[in-house]
Amino acid sequence: MAKILIVDDDAEIREAMRIILESEGHQVTEADGADTCRQAITESRPDLLILDVMMETPDAGFQLSYELVQGEHRNMPILMVTGVGQATGFKFDPKKDEDFLPVTDYVEKPVSPQDLIKRVNSLLQKRRSE
Repeated sequence: MAKILIVDDDAEIREAMRIILESEGHQVTEADGADTCRQAITESRPDLLILDVMMETPDAGFQLSYELVQGEHRNMPILMVTGVGQATGFKFDPKKDEDFLPVTDYVEKPVSPQDLIKRVNSLLQKRRSE
């Protein structure tokens, strides 16, 4: 199946998503922040990135996504899975906030296993058809 990189500073969330995605046959690697993400991308060349926002700084995920979409990884789908809306009260929509959210898809935590799988499969299918 696909190689997926999960980037989140919460080890329990990474583990839960990893178990769900591995049960679907995906190869999963993990990173706990922006720096380890950069290294993991270089080493594992993922097909899809699952990215949190609030890690080392409250906007680390936003900054990392800007960096990635402007560089050599601009075609890699990014699924932002975050609790930033709950923490800040801001509600984001990738279609309406495209300039602010340089990601392929966005969902607030907690995300159900079924929704995670559905979103991941949809993004991977779109990538294959491009």
